[in-house]
Amino acid sequence: MKYFIKTFGCQQNYADSERIAAQFQARGFSQAASYQTANQIVINTCMIRKSAENRVYGLINNLAKLKEKKPALKIIVTGCMVGMALSDRSGKFLKRLKKIMPAVDEFMHISEVGFNHEPVRANKKTALVPISNGCNNFCTYCVVPFARGSEVSRPFTHILKECRQLKKQGYQEIILLGQNVNSYGADLVKTGQADTVLEPVYVKHLGRLRLPTLFPHLLEAVAALGFKKVDFISSNPWDFSNELISVIAKHPNITRTLHLPVQSGDNIILKRMNRWYTAEQYLKLVAKIRKAIPSVQFTTDIIVGFCGETEKQYQNTEILCKKVNFQKAYIAMYSSRPFAAASKILKDNVPYPVKKKRWQKLDTLVNKYPH
Repeated sequence: MKYFIKTFGCQQNYADSERIAAQFQARGFSQAASYQTANQIVINTCMIRKSAENRVYGLINNLAKLKEKKPALKIIVTGCMVGMALSDRSGKFLKRLKKIMPAVDEFMHISEVGFNHEPVRANKKTALVPISNGCNNFCTYCVVPFARGSEVSRPFTHILKECRQLKKQGYQEIILLGQNVNSYGADLVKTGQADTVLEPVYVKHLGRLRLPTLFPHLLEAVAALGFKKVDFISSNPWDFSNELISVIAKHPNITRTLHLPVQSGDNIILKRMNRWYTAEQYLKLVAKIRKAIPSVQFTTDIIVGFCGETEKQYQNTEILCKKVNFQKAYIAMYSSRPFAAASKILKDNVPYPVKKKRWQKLDTLVNKYPH
């Protein structure tokens, strides 16, 4: 029996697929070279953009034709699409998926895939290590809290054990993964489940202590294991503590390219997005990090054409990008997503041609890609 996994979306999804592969191999399956030679096909889905959702539907439609020739073929869909469907208590979204994709045999929630088996890693140099799953922030454009649920952190000692094993196996690089890595451990601290006596770090933001985090301690502990490089994604600006900056500065094997999503350079748009900082605060954080780590570079995520974005507000994003001088920006045109707050309370009223023009301008400015 053979399995084949197709993964859409972020590195967290790819890490999940490595664990799915491990479960198949524990059951005696081997990896197929293509869809055509597989007995079971798993589609690990992404819902962050409408385009990613449409690619899934297109693939399933093609696989349905393959299934007509191979009736015993089993098609399994998992990932964010299923997470959203099963979190919808009305059942309407799941019913819609079944109608659109009748060839699918099983909709599997990613929570069914645990950490009981060592992931099947395709990359033998760099290992993806999930440290948390889910998010509590509810940015108005984002479906992650609905697709993956509330933030749940893996035990501190379990993560270190996995990293030590990876070091013994000869891995040179580690990437710590979470929807918001720098809030890692907040749930463990609050519920008294933290399996460490380390003092939690509190981030002061907007005049208050926002949450307790163990991430600076975890990052330092992993860096001390001696990997050539330790990276992490994705971090939120409002949880980037002074202690975290100090840990990065202290350990030269921790990445000097920080992914710090800004989403917009306009304060009104940021507030509309439910991002808890201003453009000025973001720039101040960048300056603080650069002072402590002179060789640092930044990458970011930006959404253009968010609900009600004016030309002036878009230009504020250009201004911020010029000030930061990002090494790379992952730029997306806003698309309304089911269950996200923006789809319910805001109007997606920026015309597509305007969104595309802004995307092209910003991509040329930041990423130096000609259009």
